[in-house]
Order: sequence, then structure tokens, then C-alpha cells
Amino acid sequence: MLVDCLIEDHRWEALRLGALAETAACATLTRLGLDPAAFEISLLACNNARIAELNADFRGKPMPTNVLSWPSEERAAKVPGALPALPQPDPRDAVELGDIAIAYDTCAAEAAAEGKPLADHATHLLVHGTLHLLGFDHERDPDATLMERLETEILGALGIPNPYAQDN
Repeated sequence: MLVDCLIEDHRWEALRLGALAETAACATLTRLGLDPAAFEISLLACNNARIAELNADFRGKPMPTNVLSWPSEERAAKVPGALPALPQPDPRDAVELGDIAIAYDTCAAEAAAEGKPLADHATHLLVHGTLHLLGFDHERDPDATLMERLETEILGALGIPNPYAQDN
């Protein structure tokens, strides 16, 4: 199993978040030419209160957010818009990519506001979080362009419409 999912907010269970996370992470790694069986991700499925605590502790922002990620190591690209240094498999053991936390309340509210199925929005956030674990970011415009293009491609392969399109 690629994703080890800890469900703190049981509303995620109806969505089968563990299976969605596995699908999202596998699709992301596969798109980048990585074997999903060689890697591990930890996922915390929580609520707004819990993610607000994490956001305050790790980012100094005491408010809820949709998704947070903590890569196991720094992999960011040095050149804007370039691919990050992707992790290499270890033949002895699965490589830990890092941790993701996702908040039900914020995710559900965003999906409702955008008129999207909750499963599609959660999948998008899980792809987004997995890309962060792999060193992708959106702080610089060329990096954001690359990350959004990859998200759109990965989600498209999963049958999910472009989340950045204006008519979604």
C-alpha cells in the first residue's frame, strides 16, 4: 500500500478517502515515471480544527486550510519551472515521501462552492499534496504553471475535469 491513511474525522469514510488517496498518489507517481510500489505516504484525514492547529504550528497561520504537506526531504527545483530532483527508489525498503493532512470541512465547502463533486475535489487536493511531497511548488510563476499543468494532466487521466478551467 502506497498511502497509510489515518482517519480522524469519520465523515471521510463515506468518501472512501483511503482508496481515493491511493488512486491519486499512484496516478501522480506513475505520470512522473516513478513506481508507486517503491514509495510511501502518510495521510491524516481530519477536520478544520485539527488542520488549523497544524497550520498554526508549522506555518504560523492559525486558520483552517484544505491541505497541508510535509515532504520527507527538500526536493525543490533550483531553476524556476524545472522539474525537482525526484526521489530514487531504495531496493531494500519503500521510500517515505512525507505526510499530507486534508480537512473535511474546508474541502467539502470548497467543492460545494465550486459545484464540484467532493470526491473530485479531494482527489485534486491529494494530487496537489503528492506533488508537493515530490518537490513541486507554486511560489514562483513558472513553478505554478508546471504544477498546474501536471495536476490537470493527472486528473484528466482519472476522468476529472480541469480544476483550473473557468467553466467548471
